[in-house]
Amino acid sequence: MSFDNTKRTALVLSGGGVRGMAHIGFIKALQEHDIQIDRVAGSSAGALVGALFANGNSTEDMLSFFKEAPLFKYNYFSITKPGLIDTERYYDLLKGFLMHDSFEELQLPLHVAATNLLDGSLKEFNSGELIKPLLASASLTPVFSPVMIDRQLYADGGILSNFPLELVRDYSDRIIGSNTTELSTVEPHQLKNAIQLTARVSSLMIYSRTIEKLKACDFYIQPEGLKKIGFLDKSGIEKAYQLGYEEGSRVISAYLSTN
Repeated sequence: MSFDNTKRTALVLSGGGVRGMAHIGFIKALQEHDIQIDRVAGSSAGALVGALFANGNSTEDMLSFFKEAPLFKYNYFSITKPGLIDTERYYDLLKGFLMHDSFEELQLPLHVAATNLLDGSLKEFNSGELIKPLLASASLTPVFSPVMIDRQLYADGGILSNFPLELVRDYSDRIIGSNTTELSTVEPHQLKNAIQLTARVSSLMIYSRTIEKLKACDFYIQPEGLKKIGFLDKSGIEKAYQLGYEEGSRVISAYLSTN
């Protein structure tokens, strides 16, 4: 069966670091099945992928951006800002792929989630300056420094909304999702110190909120094999992409066979 493209369809992309490359594979599968997206929402890595997709970049371009983006390059390290890496060092690279710095110049409406560290609120960016909000949404603490926008300090959107479905719910008849932050089971020896415990508690909080939102999707992917890929392990880019493509193709086919 063919997909009904007369309904307003939104695509929601979660955070997930390198695992977020599965979003790109999913987008490839959506395109192969002629599924049209009318609006995009994203958090962290999902915001970056969402922006490139909303801009009309090919899936090959999207992969190239993440492959070219350095992580621990010496001149990217932060000296005067909190965080190991100065997030704004990526401005020129991202602009080189987008070719502009405006939400209004995108081909599709885009909604980006970021966390206001000063007042503790979720901030939605969907107009005006584009690149700084994208960098803010993707600034995973404490690795990347938060980004200052209009005298407010913003960080990873995944802190408060890792799967920002709420940003597009009112604009859409149908919601498709891609979640790359599936929760893994851990052993007692993996919770031996305060850092490991804090990371675990944060993951539990984020995932519990995501689960409820996934239930509101018409269909979504959540590839199991992503658990083996580290959040910042660039060697896993192609693997994550392939997992997203394979799972996306399977889920789309299942959806079309019953709708």
